[in-house]
Amino acid sequence: MSGSLERPSARPALLVATIASFIAPFMGAAVNVALPAVGAEFSLSAVSLGWVATSYILASAIFLLPFGKLGDIHGRKRVFLAGNVLFTASTLCCAISPSAGFLIGFRFAQGIGAAMIFGTSVAIVTSVTARAERGKALGITVAATYLGLSLGPIVGGFLTHEFGWRSIFFCTAPLGALAGALVVARLEGDWAGAKGEPFDAPGALLYGVSLASLMYGFARLPASGAGLLIAAGAAGIGAFAFWETRARAPLIDVRLVRHNRVFAFSNIAALVNYSASFAVGFLVSLYLQYVKGLDPREAGAVLVAQPIVMASLSPLAGRLSDRVESRIVASIGMAVTAAALFFFVFLDAETPLRSIVLNLMLL
Repeated sequence: MSGSLERPSARPALLVATIASFIAPFMGAAVNVALPAVGAEFSLSAVSLGWVATSYILASAIFLLPFGKLGDIHGRKRVFLAGNVLFTASTLCCAISPSAGFLIGFRFAQGIGAAMIFGTSVAIVTSVTARAERGKALGITVAATYLGLSLGPIVGGFLTHEFGWRSIFFCTAPLGALAGALVVARLEGDWAGAKGEPFDAPGALLYGVSLASLMYGFARLPASGAGLLIAAGAAGIGAFAFWETRARAPLIDVRLVRHNRVFAFSNIAALVNYSASFAVGFLVSLYLQYVKGLDPREAGAVLVAQPIVMASLSPLAGRLSDRVESRIVASIGMAVTAAALFFFVFLDAETPLRSIVLNLMLL
């Protein structure tokens, strides 16, 4: 931290981080419900619709590490505020997009802004919160994330049904503006834990290009050339890991993965889990509206079953992991997730809504 600057109180920092933690999952869940309406307006296929969601996630993944490091070097508040401005402006641009290409491009810009926000917001909270209070503070931000996931399908479905899909972005932008205003008005000082360090630009470029190639290759399957893109992306990720072991100021300390098995396997488990389950909201939203004939509001009411159970049971799971080994709790959770995903293999036009709701709760 920069010691010459006055340390702000934890409360405004926590409020800003809580708003930021709410916005992205809320908007993501709301947009999933609105996708059929977007596809109808722009005459998009399911693959093209996927890019409305994927472009945002891809940009977030590409820029999260670089902007997290830039926040450490130049000040986390500065990067957070710039990201908030970009996120809010691109959200408004999404609302007035004249074509699918513009919408996907603005969603990519949103993802860059989100990476700047989430690469710094939690770090700001930990910088200004006493060690004894950090768990409580981080728990509040996690609760805000689950609240966003819970409200997103319901509010997004209502807004889409009553006012059209663009209203989701019009309603989200003021929340981003509020977070930015709070940063300017209430957060004093800044924090730069790696002030003066050089930025690993070659590593950032190699990481971004490799990840983009990998994701685009998977998106193009089974078209010709997709396998080559995937192979190039995977090789690039390997080259990035090799480069980081030799960089003077690496984006990520690769030794954390090489020498800390718990850290490494926890991240692998998270990757497998989210890779398997993230698409459920997107695909089930399309299924409910295209196959079941539900309107966006009704589809949102069905999809909310999953995040409500997540929000309700996560504190209990946390307490359980204090008494039982975390790896056992996590392994049981992965097994239950696999069972729920297996059920969706048999989804067809005759599947009762009751069964879908119960399975989303299980997932």
